[in-house]
Amino acid sequence: MSFDSAQALRLAQETLAIEAQALLRVRARLGDSLARAVQLMLAVQGRVVVMGIGKSGHVGRKIAATLSSTGTPAMFVHPAEASHGDLGTIKPVDLVLAISNSGESEELTAILPLIKRLGAPLVAITGEARSTLARCADQVLDSSVEKEACPLNLAPTASTTAQLALGDALAVALLDARGFKAEDFARSHPGGALGRRLLTRVSDIMRTGGDVPRVAPDADFSTLMQEITRKGLGATAIADPEGRVLGIFTDGDLRRLVETGRDLRGLKARQVMHPNPRTIDSQALAAEAARLMEKHRITVLLALDGSGKLAGALNTNDLMRAKVI
Repeated sequence: MSFDSAQALRLAQETLAIEAQALLRVRARLGDSLARAVQLMLAVQGRVVVMGIGKSGHVGRKIAATLSSTGTPAMFVHPAEASHGDLGTIKPVDLVLAISNSGESEELTAILPLIKRLGAPLVAITGEARSTLARCADQVLDSSVEKEACPLNLAPTASTTAQLALGDALAVALLDARGFKAEDFARSHPGGALGRRLLTRVSDIMRTGGDVPRVAPDADFSTLMQEITRKGLGATAIADPEGRVLGIFTDGDLRRLVETGRDLRGLKARQVMHPNPRTIDSQALAAEAARLMEKHRITVLLALDGSGKLAGALNTNDLMRAKVI
């Protein structure tokens, strides 16, 4: 078998063109049916139960996952399993989102009367407006395509892309209607990068207590340097006895001071500190600390408690360890 790279590229480009055109046609057909479907889903007291067979089933699993992660509780139930007991998981307070390009999948149509008898609302995503599924549905979303991207016009390609896109459209419309925010998304994705950025607070990762480098304003230069070395943060806070931050002295400040050629031995902390340093509330998001460090090109940030007193400190290494950056 010979491989024609030019032919492969041509078919790949044609596939994307066909699917893109199919989505544009689906978009042009969208109307009140989608808004009504969203209203039905918003009114559901239970879950959205997504069903589909074959490739439509694979699409359905993804749609259920997307709905669940964006504020609409959802689950996937295989139609064949539903007719053998799993139908008991569907309650009258649920809504069924059934997906079938033909609308005549035997495993799905067999349980439609039972779903209707149960009283659960039924929304269909189908490519056949006159199909059994469409006739049983309370709302129908038209996923029909002129042709599949498959050269044989057989393998579900453009049709499954249309189904998937309609599922995403429903999820996004529901997300907006529910007032779902990035913070809500993060709560359902605590293990992901977004979850870490939106849930991790400065207090979760900052150094506290004896690990916070701190000297009094009258500390001599030797004491200042010993504190920086001991705590390994690359800086030390200069604070008064009540914990109010007066300034900061960093490794960078030391390099700049050495370059002046001054005799450092007799200097006090208050004489070499950088006054009014950048600080952050200890309850702020760690992502905000990362933003401040990047914006002001600093590597150490002092954290304050609710009364404005020194509570902790962190550097870019702490943010990296917490996988915030």
